[in-house]
Amino acid sequence: MTRLAHHPTLVFFFTIIGLVISSGLSLYLYIQGGFSATWLLITLITIAFISALYFQFNKQNKHMGFVLKSLANGDSSLGLSQHHPMRQHLEEIKTRIQSARLSAEQQAHFLQTLLVHIDLAVLVFDSEGKVIESNPAVTRLLGKPINHSEDLEDIAPLVNECDNSLKTIANWQYGEQQDNLSIQITSAQIQGQIRKIVTLQSIRDALQNKEQQAYKRLTKVLTHEVANSITPLSSIAQTCEGLLPDTLSFDDEEDKQDLALALQTLAKRTEYLGAFIARFRTVSNLPSPALQPAQLAPLVEGIYQLHQQSCHQANIDLQLDISHSQLVMLDTAQVEQVLINLTKNAIEAVQQRNDQDQDQRNTRQVVLKTGANNAGQHYIEISDNGPGIAEHVIDMIFVPFFTTKQQGSGIGLSLSRQIMINHGGDLIYLRREQGACFRCVFG
Repeated sequence: MTRLAHHPTLVFFFTIIGLVISSGLSLYLYIQGGFSATWLLITLITIAFISALYFQFNKQNKHMGFVLKSLANGDSSLGLSQHHPMRQHLEEIKTRIQSARLSAEQQAHFLQTLLVHIDLAVLVFDSEGKVIESNPAVTRLLGKPINHSEDLEDIAPLVNECDNSLKTIANWQYGEQQDNLSIQITSAQIQGQIRKIVTLQSIRDALQNKEQQAYKRLTKVLTHEVANSITPLSSIAQTCEGLLPDTLSFDDEEDKQDLALALQTLAKRTEYLGAFIARFRTVSNLPSPALQPAQLAPLVEGIYQLHQQSCHQANIDLQLDISHSQLVMLDTAQVEQVLINLTKNAIEAVQQRNDQDQDQRNTRQVVLKTGANNAGQHYIEISDNGPGIAEHVIDMIFVPFFTTKQQGSGIGLSLSRQIMINHGGDLIYLRREQGACFRCVFG
């Protein structure tokens, strides 16, 4: 009976034959002798036989339904019996489903691996602005995980309002560093759902490289067109000054003195211009840092000891605050040059204070500090309580040649910042209620 039930066509065929035979036999017995025990028995046997066949048939249909439902849910553990006529077809279906699933998993794994290894930050948002897919480059670039479009702060309106495609540039604050991001947004319908694909890429380094290339081209012009002319002018002025005989007489003796003074001034100014161009050349020809692991604490302590005696003599309170000591990859010589320049600027700034009495002179203060910001970046900070930097010139302090000092060249801060950028970090100015604060941030 069980094997027979595996063949739905045969079950149906034998059921029909059974019904015909039992109906005919019952009719014959009824005509011959009416209702009898034999007729009743045959009828009951026929009903039982039909019921058994129907039960087996229904059982097989249910089992087939379970098998198909399990396949739809990704479970291929259920199957049909060895003698079932659909067994071979079911096994072929299982093989194809498993092959398709394996191919899809391999493709998904490839795409996931690709997203992990590329530097381009990729975000996929649903229609509600929730992130349904992202790669590690997002956290590396933005400094924090993004779970919703609102986490993008000022960039969020661009994502929420884009209905088709958009390509633009926006600013992003990472820790204390200001970054420039190239943003591309594409809205698409995937599997019946609206998805927004956002790619983010930092172009800060590219912009800085272009800026440095511009400085280098300018240096070549200055060196070739100006420096080559300044050197002989200085030499000629000095020669002419030496050729003036003591016996040379003028109608007015002051004219002789004026001539000598003019030649001296010409020689000094051309010499100064030559030195100025030589300093500018160091900005453009700055060597790449030779990075080595170094502790920040000993580095700052060395700068402190270097300036401690001079600050004591100038009645300046030089303080050391090492609350954080971390191993950082840096070029010790180049970073020391930056710290010496910033500390020198801070000392000069506090000396400009217009103090009225001895107690106020004791409040002159310069602080060297180490620490880490909220983005996990390590820094060295040099702050003072001098007059600070005027608000209208803050945006210009890192521009080469710009200076607020009477005898300044405008090279120091520009060179210091370029050194920190080459270290993968930055030199930033922090606004304070009193004084100035420069922070060397390491990437």
